[in-house]
Amino acid sequence: MDESRVPPGVDPTVPSVARIYDYYLGGKDNFAVDREAAKKIIEILPNVGEIARENRYFLERAVTYLSEQGVRQFLDIGAGLPTQRNVHQVAQELAPGSRVVYVDNDPIVLAHARAILAENEDVIAVEGDMLRPREIVEHPDVRAHLDFSQPVGLLLLAVLHFVPDDDQAVSIVRTLSEPLVPDSHLVISHASIGPVSEEDDREAQAIYSRTSAPGVASRTPEQVEVFFAGLDLAEPGVVPLQDWRPTVRLDIAAKPGEAGAVGGVARIP
Repeated sequence: MDESRVPPGVDPTVPSVARIYDYYLGGKDNFAVDREAAKKIIEILPNVGEIARENRYFLERAVTYLSEQGVRQFLDIGAGLPTQRNVHQVAQELAPGSRVVYVDNDPIVLAHARAILAENEDVIAVEGDMLRPREIVEHPDVRAHLDFSQPVGLLLLAVLHFVPDDDQAVSIVRTLSEPLVPDSHLVISHASIGPVSEEDDREAQAIYSRTSAPGVASRTPEQVEVFFAGLDLAEPGVVPLQDWRPTVRLDIAAKPGEAGAVGGVARIP
């Protein structure tokens, strides 16, 4: 990204979670400060780029599953920079006319998304922060674009691990899910990291503390299952991403000290 042409509201000296993730995926929408932060994380967790890519494959499979269940509306929280096989591309390929709202708090994400989606009236991007979930579900543009009397697919992909406090993370999920009617679905993917040294953990925390995220936390599959409490968890439950209804197996299973991620999908009864 050309740092001499910075969009309004963007500080190129402060790393962004979305742009760091973009670097993991091999994208070019990032600044030097983002690349520096990403490279430090890769030193600590060498396969984090592979996990980021597996998260995209999980997104595609999960959205496909929701479309097969009749879901035609999607609310993607912390959508990140547009890449290949985004939610709207998968959903609209299977069911033309599917409506999507992308939510993010990064001005670059919003600028890119709005430019790409300018000619797609069924998809919008709005500014929002999952740390203020009620503002998202009450946002006038969200309410105008999605019909909350019909099922909605709520996507929280690779974002909840940026909320270290367990009670706060659960509260975010509950608040976002509260207005959703039966047969809506919740999709979550989450970092689940093996043992790392205290020094590496401190360095990772320091890197992400420079972004807009309040921190970063790994959770076990059992801890991630808590987010689905009271919902009908689809088979095979909360599992490593590559094991959730795989169509193509990738040999990227996490090794001790490497990053891993788990995910699941549940129906709201």
